[in-house]
Amino acid sequence: MTFAATVLTLYPDMFPGPLGVSLAGRALAEGKWSITPVQIRDFATDKHRTVDDTPAGGGAGMVLKVDILASAIDHARSLNPDAPVIAMTPRGKPITQARVRELAAGPGVIVLCGRFEGFDERIFEGRDVEEVSVGDIVLSGGEPAALMLLDACIRLLPGVMGAPSSGTEESFEDGLLEYPHYTRPTEWEGRTIPEVLRSGDHAKIAAWRKQRAENDTRLRRPDLWERHTGARDQSASGARQETKDLGS
Repeated sequence: MTFAATVLTLYPDMFPGPLGVSLAGRALAEGKWSITPVQIRDFATDKHRTVDDTPAGGGAGMVLKVDILASAIDHARSLNPDAPVIAMTPRGKPITQARVRELAAGPGVIVLCGRFEGFDERIFEGRDVEEVSVGDIVLSGGEPAALMLLDACIRLLPGVMGAPSSGTEESFEDGLLEYPHYTRPTEWEGRTIPEVLRSGDHAKIAAWRKQRAENDTRLRRPDLWERHTGARDQSASGARQETKDLGS
């Protein structure tokens, strides 16, 4: 099964863009995934190919029309009926590595890229569209966010990355930031690689990496640390309960 990406956009020339080079580009050339950019304007019905209108209730900017969006989504679903439809929007739920893994394991994804002031709200329930954010920032459009989402998925496809462990020993895979990395030269401007990493003691190296991952997550991303410790405590509580049940 080939991972098929369909991108609904006003700027189809932005794709595959950076996804056409490096690992993603090689995987694209090898047929491990495919991408179909679809011009939203093709579904406009007037001679000016209008896709937006003024906001109901007044205000600045323009809003993408729900009927045009619906036609574009219906077309994309005809190409890949089982693929989820995801709209890139700062109002969406923050994307997680767990969700990326779910998407990468599926038949592909239909990505809806917004412009102007965004989408007519009715499209989300009317066409079962998942709203996703890549961060607490505002972009000129959904295309850069779509590239980020697709890159995150493509790198997890079978055969895309060289070492199988490359996809698991990463930030967020276990709820923590990744430990820091070093390579030669051993000394640079008076700064040396930590001695433990040069010791050859794999157990000590693993312990150091785990400790650094935990410390860095706690200091840099207290939100992640809180979720990690909460999940760990919940898991431990469940394990204790299971042990108690087995012993009773």
